[in-house]
Amino acid sequence: MNKVLEMSFSTELGRTQRIRVYDAREDLTPAEIGSTMDEIIARNIFSSSGGQITGKVSARLVTTTVEEFDLV
Repeated sequence: MNKVLEMSFSTELGRTQRIRVYDAREDLTPAEIGSTMDEIIARNIFSSSGGQITGKVSARLVTTTVEEFDLV
């Protein structure tokens, strides 16, 4: 099972920027995610074609199960 944390932010040009963290911990709390997003905004370390990140929009933990088949 793969877990990906997806954090969505608003940008100064009115767009949404998504940052993904692969192999995220299973025991993440909303408080931890929120404070991490606040830190990303405060440090202004990411930018995109949509401009600087200005606010939090949403966050979600996506779980994917992959089943492989042996085709021998």
